[in-house]
Amino acid sequence: MRFAKAVVKHRILILILTVILMIPSVIGMINTRVNYDMLTYLPSDMETVIGQNELLKDFDKGAFTFLIFEDMPNKDVAKLKEKIEAIDHVDTVLWYDSLADLSIPMELLPDSVFKEFNSDHSTMMAVFFDTGTSDELTMDAVEEIRSVCGKQCFVSGMTALVVDLRDLCEKEEPIYVGLAVVLACVAMVAFLDGWLIPFVFLASIGAMILLNLGTNIFFGEISYITKALSAVLQLAVTMDYSIFLWHSYNEQREKYSDNKEAMAVAVKETLTSVVGSSITTIAGFAALCFMSFTLGRDLGIVMAKGVLLGVIGCVTVLPSLILVLDKPLQKTRHRSIIPPMGKFAKGVVKAFPVFLIIFAILVAPAYYGYNKANDEVYYDMGECLPEDMNYVISNSKLREDFDIASTHMILVDSKLPAKSVKNMISEMEDVDGVKYVLGLESVVGSRVPEEILPDSLRSILESDRWELLLINSEYKAASDDVNEQIDKLNTVLKKYDENGMLIGEAPCMKDMIETTGHDFAVVTAVSVIAIFLIILLVEKSISLPFILIAVIEVGILIEVGIFINLGLPHYLGQSMAFITPICISTIQLGATVDYAILMTTRYKAERIAGRDKKNAVWTALYTSIPSIIVSGMGLFAATFGVALYSDIEIISSMCMLMARGAIISMLLVIFVLPALFMLFDKIICKTTLGMTKIKSIKTEVSNNE
Repeated sequence: MRFAKAVVKHRILILILTVILMIPSVIGMINTRVNYDMLTYLPSDMETVIGQNELLKDFDKGAFTFLIFEDMPNKDVAKLKEKIEAIDHVDTVLWYDSLADLSIPMELLPDSVFKEFNSDHSTMMAVFFDTGTSDELTMDAVEEIRSVCGKQCFVSGMTALVVDLRDLCEKEEPIYVGLAVVLACVAMVAFLDGWLIPFVFLASIGAMILLNLGTNIFFGEISYITKALSAVLQLAVTMDYSIFLWHSYNEQREKYSDNKEAMAVAVKETLTSVVGSSITTIAGFAALCFMSFTLGRDLGIVMAKGVLLGVIGCVTVLPSLILVLDKPLQKTRHRSIIPPMGKFAKGVVKAFPVFLIIFAILVAPAYYGYNKANDEVYYDMGECLPEDMNYVISNSKLREDFDIASTHMILVDSKLPAKSVKNMISEMEDVDGVKYVLGLESVVGSRVPEEILPDSLRSILESDRWELLLINSEYKAASDDVNEQIDKLNTVLKKYDENGMLIGEAPCMKDMIETTGHDFAVVTAVSVIAIFLIILLVEKSISLPFILIAVIEVGILIEVGIFINLGLPHYLGQSMAFITPICISTIQLGATVDYAILMTTRYKAERIAGRDKKNAVWTALYTSIPSIIVSGMGLFAATFGVALYSDIEIISSMCMLMARGAIISMLLVIFVLPALFMLFDKIICKTTLGMTKIKSIKTEVSNNE
């Protein structure tokens, strides 16, 4: 109570301090780097990551890309090649004239070398950069290449993907936040009991969102997924706490003549009630930190921090704003459009066996659909971009004109005998889907003496420690075919050089698939166990955690399962990014368990007060429904607009799943949780501290509540 009274007393100081903190928050937000490269989140001890570092260290080669020039004379391509070589951080440009200009007659070049760089109307050029894939310097270089080469040039590669993704995100993000704010405001205006209070909520939550985004500067960088979703999710998740405070304050105003005293009591009660629900939400996000694929840690920490700041804002900034604006807030109150829920709740309680049967029927198909959804996710981040983006067009042309869907790189010991390397290349070229292997041994043969190869060409493909080989594959990165191909290539490589390394986009994605597959199981287990233990401690019950977790988990199964069971991917050509199911699981579990805790707490209080199970469940249900509807519709509104607007598939699908998940969880808590209370009431009473000696008092259910 001392804290609550201090908040009320120092309300003006709190608001002034909040405004002051916004200044460094804006500066921090602007200066926090955003990472658009998913592969950088792989564990640092993986061979593919080690190999990429070796490539940069020994060859000064980090990022790699193919340029495709359409319908352009060779002499013009040669001039552009010179301009590209002059661009900062372009280390090497490899074209077929890298050999032809070395006084080697064209007829001496192997036909395969010439053909692999040229098609009927296109020519291909390989470019190496001396900086990493998602380095700002590499992205600047790619943008300059596009500017120098014009519309007849198409740039493929991970850096081009990162550039296009960054540009699209930066264009869309302000609109995401705007849509979330406007639609959440519409939902609150419609379902709350005041015209002005939604804007007060948004001011308080907005300040905490800005503080959360600003403090991300201490991490150095955050992922684009975190940046795109954190504001929307923080708005949706922490809205509950604001609703709790507003309802509590209005209840206390009827008991106390002094609005400051009423607010102090409301702050105390809100803090007590939101501690349990906020801890479960934080635990849900914190579970993502157990992923070895560190994108989970990135998203988990930022979102957990956002929820914590949301709670702090709810019991400091929001009460201060409400007290300052108390008169206009009270004058603009209106009757909520949500009608009294007494009769509706009575019908739900009476028909509880029906909802139990429906719930039981849904479990099996939901579980099947969830597993199938996880089997049909994609790992190639290029699939999340619209088809008219330069990167997507470039990759399509690379496949159509040169039959290249992915490129691998191999590092082998430079002291390995040339004969062994040639034999290894020969075996690798026999692997299904391998177009060719390009290395020094590919151009050195009976017609091209090794002695006439210049040092400049050698430096491209050989260092003191390693020799670099390029493998062009017909198989797309992250596909089953390319993963099988990588296994076979690794088998051949290790036969000749145990320390050799196969690296590149496709091998990294294969590692990502294997890493995240294990991560998802760990995160799901950790989040469920953590939330189970928190509910156990908060509710002081052994049985209630099982019931609440069951309702929310089945909701998640249904939510993700619906995506597959309705056949949407097959009819609309849709799929989910690999990170989507696990993020949805933790977010939905953490965000919507609040609804279940709210109703459970009231049910317990009614049973402890002596009401029989039917009346206790009925009271808990009809008093909780308004808050659940406002909260659920707020989460739905904040995410649904973003889902419809975004051209980035991963953002769109995650927001659509969250929007639909809010509705599904809301319905399950309203219809199924009361039914489970009715079914397991005896067990709950016997296994919950404070309920073991309950003596029920029969009371009549009023229809006028």
